Amino acid sequence: MLSRKALPRTTQQHPRSTLNETATGYLFIAPTLLVLGIFTVLPIFLAIFLSLHRVQLLGEINYEFVGLRNFARLAEDGRVWIALKNTAEYVAIVVPTQTILALLLAVTLNAGIKGQRWWRIIYFLPTVTSSAVLTLIFMWIYNTNGLLNYGLNWIGLPTYNWLGDPAVALKGIMLMNIWSTAPFYMVIYLAALQDLPLSLYEAAAIDGANAWQRFFSITLPLLKPVTFFVVAMGIIGTFQLFDQAYIFSNGSGGPNNATLTVVLLIYQYVFRDLQMGYAAAIAFLLAMVIIVLTLIQRQMFGKEER
Repeated sequence: MLSRKALPRTTQQHPRSTLNETATGYLFIAPTLLVLGIFTVLPIFLAIFLSLHRVQLLGEINYEFVGLRNFARLAEDGRVWIALKNTAEYVAIVVPTQTILALLLAVTLNAGIKGQRWWRIIYFLPTVTSSAVLTLIFMWIYNTNGLLNYGLNWIGLPTYNWLGDPAVALKGIMLMNIWSTAPFYMVIYLAALQDLPLSLYEAAAIDGANAWQRFFSITLPLLKPVTFFVVAMGIIGTFQLFDQAYIFSNGSGGPNNATLTVVLLIYQYVFRDLQMGYAAAIAFLLAMVIIVLTLIQRQMFGKEER
């Protein structure tokens, strides 16, 4: 008698069981959805609502619908264009410089220099220090009686009013932020470098490639997704410059609007001029600039490999 092969049994899940699993899944992610809804989605819709209204904050709060007038006013506001120019200049200098410096520091540490752990700690110290504390330290360095002028005077060179000159005030903030933020991106690059396959470098060395050829032909192409992340985060972070510019200028954006950034201008319109609706319109302008630049640099670096 032929043996009958046992056919595999297909188990069908009960609809109620599937519904319970779905409900359990949503229950687990409910806290995250609640936090995102309150602190991310709701503020976006509130900002849209404010940008279409003139808001009276003194006395009884009143909302007057003005449509797109707040956005039309942007083209006529000279301080908006000054702030955009200062911020764009800041981004154009800080982002490439901190990216290149972070890559160089990471490559140096990855080369296996002596005391590598201690160098990591020393390089990373500015990143874990409060930005307000760093700003106060650099204000003391840039002061007319500060460390920088003391060193210039000691070697016989003329001193300078670093904080009072509009031509160099923003450059002082740039230098401070490059020094303090490059180590953070250095750690990201260092982690990526340690994950690169050594077999590629060994094969290139056998083929006669020197260190520079291996760096430009292997290291940089493999680090392209990491570089995209570093540049994107750098653009987003630098466009949101506020605390250093506020502390340096005592909230005025001076001297002569030299340190006026877009976020500082938003702060001034909200808390000094009480124009919350117009400030929301400036915030949307800033968001659009960041999104467009991020998409452009994504096209420059190409899509990440899947």
